[in-house]
Amino acid sequence: MPYRVPFVDPRTHYQRLKPQIDGAIIDCLTKGDLVLRQQLRDFEASLAKFVGVKHAVGVNSGYHALHFSLLACGIGPGDEVITVAHTFVATVSAIVHAGATPVLIDVGKDYDMDLDLLEAAITPRTKAVLPVHLNGRLCDMERLESIAKRYHLTVIEDAAQSLGATFGGRRAGSFGKTGCFSFYPFKVLGGFGDGGAVTTNDADVARTVSLLRYNGEDRETGEYHHHGYTALLDNVQAAVLDVKLRELPTWIEHRRRIADLYRRGLEGIPGLGLPHFEDDGRFDIFQNYVIRTRERDRLREQLREDGIETLLHWPKPMWEHVGLALADPGLPETVRISKEVISLPMSAETTPEHVEITVRSIRRFFKC
Repeated sequence: MPYRVPFVDPRTHYQRLKPQIDGAIIDCLTKGDLVLRQQLRDFEASLAKFVGVKHAVGVNSGYHALHFSLLACGIGPGDEVITVAHTFVATVSAIVHAGATPVLIDVGKDYDMDLDLLEAAITPRTKAVLPVHLNGRLCDMERLESIAKRYHLTVIEDAAQSLGATFGGRRAGSFGKTGCFSFYPFKVLGGFGDGGAVTTNDADVARTVSLLRYNGEDRETGEYHHHGYTALLDNVQAAVLDVKLRELPTWIEHRRRIADLYRRGLEGIPGLGLPHFEDDGRFDIFQNYVIRTRERDRLREQLREDGIETLLHWPKPMWEHVGLALADPGLPETVRISKEVISLPMSAETTPEHVEITVRSIRRFFKC
């Protein structure tokens, strides 16, 4: 059905940058630059500078960024990696496919890893911790890094939802051994298909990821160093992403303004949780605007009837999907969240009018 308020609006998004995007695509096609050409190298350099690291390596999905990061950091069979269950399944799948064992812990009220639970989950087999910066908000990286240093753990950041977010002035993807990003079309920086990247200050890790993404081959020498994968960020996608990256700071500020409009319109409603947390040195980018209520399903139905598109992240705890063969880790907050959260429309194209329509619908639902 057509929505009065779409969750995202890719058609309008494209039209706003059509001349620049079309120019980037035509430049690639005219030159025949399709695989591992200058446009990819340019985007990697731009992304590394934006994040604040020495290296960025483009891959074809956020999943591959995670998987290759684990492999490049020497994590495999016999190792445990601590992460959260309230995340997209790719976070955990990357650990499984690396041959390691995922150890799932709960999240806090801001949906990021509950660091009070981290130390208790560490065992002699723990080799890495994989925090997920969810919804555009970083974990408390100062505390997490302190714990990781004490136990000699590698930190790999799942920053797929937090490009541009900061903690203590440093951007997501600049804290860990690697940062992992997704350029799925509806991310804050999205391509016209899937894509991802690994950021790092470690030259050896960057080289290993570069080899893994393209069949293990060093393209300059023709030597194969690994049994690798076919997971390269396409050149045309890189060219488009490089154009969009220049607009990202403006889009982030827009998202923060839209989030503030939601806050002003919705605060004070009994039983409705909003995604605004303590000012503790974090700069949130609001990849998603997630509200929380025990009346989630009924609220979502009213929003749908009013022509407002919403999204659920994720309506069933990961371990309840039998095909994933994950043991129930007994995470009460994750269970509650799965039944209570709903993401409201939020994108570079979301307007104050969209917010007003959405707020009116929600207030009518709560009769306030």
